[in-house]
Amino acid sequence: MGEREVGAATGTHNSVSGNAVINGPVVMAGRVESLSMTLAPPTVTPHQMPPAIASFVNRTVELDRLRKIADALRESHLPGVIVLSGLGGVGKTQLVAQWVARALTPSSSYPGGQLYVDLEEGRRDGAGDVSGALAGFLRALGVHREFMPADLGERTALFRSVTAERDTLVVVDNARQAAEVRPLVPSTGLLVVTSRTGLPALAVDGAVAIALEPLDERSGMELVRRWRVADADSAAKALVHLCNGLPLALRAVGEWLAKRPQLSLTDAVRALGADGLPPSEDGATSVKAVLDMAYQGLPDHAKRLYRLIGCLPGTTVTGGLAVTVGVPTVEDAVGELLTAHLMAVVQSPDRPRRFRPHDVVREHTRRMAVTLPETERRAILRAVTSFYTDAAAHADVLVLGAGRFRLQMPPTRSLDELSPGEWLFTDGAEALEWLDAERGNLLALLRAAADERRDDAVWQLCESLWALFDGRKHHLDSIEAHGLGIEAARRCGRADAEVRMRNQLARAHYGLGAFDEARRTLELAEPLLDGVADARLSGMIRETQGLIALASGAPEDAYALFGQALDANSATQDAHGVVVQSYNIGQALVAAGRPGEALDVLSEARATAADSGDHGMLPRIDIIQARALQRLNRPEAASEAAIRAAEQANERKQYAKLDNALGILSELAASTSNTRLRAACEAKLRELYRGVGVTPEGGGADPVDRGA
Repeated sequence: MGEREVGAATGTHNSVSGNAVINGPVVMAGRVESLSMTLAPPTVTPHQMPPAIASFVNRTVELDRLRKIADALRESHLPGVIVLSGLGGVGKTQLVAQWVARALTPSSSYPGGQLYVDLEEGRRDGAGDVSGALAGFLRALGVHREFMPADLGERTALFRSVTAERDTLVVVDNARQAAEVRPLVPSTGLLVVTSRTGLPALAVDGAVAIALEPLDERSGMELVRRWRVADADSAAKALVHLCNGLPLALRAVGEWLAKRPQLSLTDAVRALGADGLPPSEDGATSVKAVLDMAYQGLPDHAKRLYRLIGCLPGTTVTGGLAVTVGVPTVEDAVGELLTAHLMAVVQSPDRPRRFRPHDVVREHTRRMAVTLPETERRAILRAVTSFYTDAAAHADVLVLGAGRFRLQMPPTRSLDELSPGEWLFTDGAEALEWLDAERGNLLALLRAAADERRDDAVWQLCESLWALFDGRKHHLDSIEAHGLGIEAARRCGRADAEVRMRNQLARAHYGLGAFDEARRTLELAEPLLDGVADARLSGMIRETQGLIALASGAPEDAYALFGQALDANSATQDAHGVVVQSYNIGQALVAAGRPGEALDVLSEARATAADSGDHGMLPRIDIIQARALQRLNRPEAASEAAIRAAEQANERKQYAKLDNALGILSELAASTSNTRLRAACEAKLRELYRGVGVTPEGGGADPVDRGA
């Protein structure tokens, strides 16, 4: 078994396969017209911008400039770019949030929605995950997962198509390079970028720069007076200077004092050590001092959570993860950090609440984590690794089903034990969202676990993450992860795990069209197969080799390889694997110009799928049957097979296969001059594309390959 995917009646009654009956053109058109899709265009316009806070003071000049520039760019009817630069903690994101909240009235809003991403969350080796950001934007704009392009260029093109007719606001936090910003510019609307540098290369693109300076003395004192009115002006001034005018630092001091009403601003200044604390050029020294003070003022359970965040390889934390590593009274600890503005809630489509610190605070949490004994830091990493290994295994089962062939043993803890009081996910759809929301954390954990030589956990995580990498087409992430998985399996002496890792890695290269690299990856698995007992692993390798051969224009080679994969699945009595490989053989035979033989194989595969309850394969088989019948110049029989595939795909919500089936049927209708059937197909295709979000309103182009 392979890696699992996601006019009047004429009175003709010729058999397509089995007892299928062919209907006339009018009846066929009526069947297409009667397809009732539950899929509908998105009704919720995304508003992803973090909320504006109440304690925001005196950025009148900057807000007015941002508003005027945005209005001018919008009036130009060209996509605009604004770069907002400033120190960490100076309030760049909040300035944009305030502009959105204050200036964007219903009449002046962006009808395409407000999209937001923090590139720091998915950053690896210094590079932002632009492809992942685009995938998130496209999903928010209604693009169905089955129609999500695989590579960055295709995602960029689709994003521009989707944003072509409705002004869209895109906000990108923590950009470091111009190259990671350019693909995120909407076709119409505005991109606002925040960065610690000015990204001068974007000026070539016409970007407008706004530099956000720290609060001056008057503005800083105004913020301080929000929470301390009676204290001396001299103390307020000293505090503003000590905090270098950074709102993040001033708010942290304000929360510290709020819990100590008996203390004055002078006490806060004294606690910070104002006499000998020169602020550094980037404000880091002053913020560190404030965060040191805020940390020392936390109760013990909140300190433990703070240190845990510093030990995490990733950027976000959930309550379940905090419980796993032994944080007591997690809800109280989370509340303490939220109240102290040391952590914020992350907007996410998955079920559990997740939290992340400001990037400046994260740096401080890591300094605090270093103060822990090495044995304790290692114990935390072990607990985090165990949590994610078990959770990902549960997610894999829910997404791909319990019948998927797996090398690892089932997880030892239930979902309820992993996250008491807050479910991580309850079904396959939620499990896939959870995996995607945790993607940055999972990749960071894989790197850390590999460095610590926790090899069993590394390859097991990779095995479970196939559901995410293949289902959401995160092929580059898959390549990095499975490189680590291969090395881990080799160190463990697990030839079977290495074979699986190499097969999943080859599938990632295959998904990107890098067929030569995929072949080389599989060649390295060949010597391992003699030492692997389970024939299904060799079947996986042969299947992937066959898919590469088929895509490379070598259908006869593919036919032979799929035959070997079929033998391997037959030997292990894997009914689903037998159906899949028979389907693959049918594809290869059609491509090789042997449609009659393909029909024989596909008819038997269809009967096996129906008898074994493998109904998800039926639309796929019928599509290839339609192609074979089309090659045999039997358009009526081919049309019947295509209609049946469309009906089954629609019923099972396999929308990419519905697209394939309707596309074939439209071709057949055109070749037989069946205008009503062709019109019905094209109308249903337009409805489908609107529903899956791949064309602008009123568009009719087909951006998706209709190959089976």
